[in-house]
Amino acid sequence: MSKVVYMDNNATTRVAPEVLATMLPFFSELYGNPSSMHSFGGQVGRMVREAREKIAALLGAGPDELLFTSCGTESDSTAILSALQSFPEKRHIVTTRVEHPAVKNLCENLDKLTGHKHRVTQLPVNSDGTIDLDLYENSLDEETAIVSVMWANNETGVLFPIKEMAEIAKSRGILFHTDAVQAVGKIPINLSQVPIDFLSLSGHKLHAAKGIGVLYVRKGTPFVPFLIGGHQEHGRRGGTENVASIVGLGKACELAARNMNEENGRVKALRDKLEEGLLASIPNALLNGHKTLRLPNTTNISFEYVEGEAILLHLDRYGICASSGSACTSGSLEPSHVMRAMGVPFTAAHGSIRLSLSIYNTEEEVDFVLEKLPPIIAQLREMSPFWQGEHKGKVGGSQCRCSCS
Repeated sequence: MSKVVYMDNNATTRVAPEVLATMLPFFSELYGNPSSMHSFGGQVGRMVREAREKIAALLGAGPDELLFTSCGTESDSTAILSALQSFPEKRHIVTTRVEHPAVKNLCENLDKLTGHKHRVTQLPVNSDGTIDLDLYENSLDEETAIVSVMWANNETGVLFPIKEMAEIAKSRGILFHTDAVQAVGKIPINLSQVPIDFLSLSGHKLHAAKGIGVLYVRKGTPFVPFLIGGHQEHGRRGGTENVASIVGLGKACELAARNMNEENGRVKALRDKLEEGLLASIPNALLNGHKTLRLPNTTNISFEYVEGEAILLHLDRYGICASSGSACTSGSLEPSHVMRAMGVPFTAAHGSIRLSLSIYNTEEEVDFVLEKLPPIIAQLREMSPFWQGEHKGKVGGSQCRCSCS
């Protein structure tokens, strides 16, 4: 297969052709500033408003509850820092151990930068990546300023019970933020029925351009701007609007609403075929994350006694794009914090890879991966002393657990 087989859609997505076509005029004839008083800029401002309405429709929100940012990371930081500034007497943040670095690293650095004036509770997850609601509720106290929990995990696709968690926070008078970057466009979301205060999304995760994000701020929620400047976004985020990307995101949200059934039907079926085929054909392969409570496009599988980076390098030779659950830092391989939090065995955590599909993937591509990946794992295991030791019952004194006999 000569073309790229792209199965790394949780990292970024291709810009939809319809989105690109929508964006192009704003790089040429429609170059006016949307804040200008003249009609040339005014027509651009009208198109920004129309895009805002399309995004709001996908989320079940009011257009005036959305403000445009540069990315999901900015949206996350804005929500959390706003809550801490709005309630300076409250110095407690509740989050989870499996959050995206945009939230995880902010909370950890905030704790250090303030001389431990803020407390951060990182809730554990179960072995399938789910969370204990009783443990969550017991973690809240009178000093809790905000809860920040992702709607769907970026590595495993596991979905958290955001509605229930938000209702618990609301009953205690605590602000609730969700990083919904992976969830928006893949599963139905209706913010009119979920009492969250802040939601972050990023355009490049749903076939829009990179460099555009949105922060939903429920009407009436206390808010302190992160970027202070001009009057843009009703004074809530200074800076001239990224018009082309905003209009493109509006189109992408319109397409996402139209393609939601396909995402949860055909794409899910392709994901299941891929996952079941790999688990059936490769011994000592483990599914990471809950079997059903997850995004329809995502599978994360560990292959014992091999390294994820090696798998990716071999897949790349065939034009197959995936991502690893491991990260190489300072020359030493470390499993991802998500795998560690789930308690994935050491022999498997290093060999985890994520395959994430989109509406542009085909059954032919799934068959191609099912053809190429099993022999790659077999080849890598032949070179692994740990795998050979396991076959011979010499790794940690354990007996062979595979199907070699």
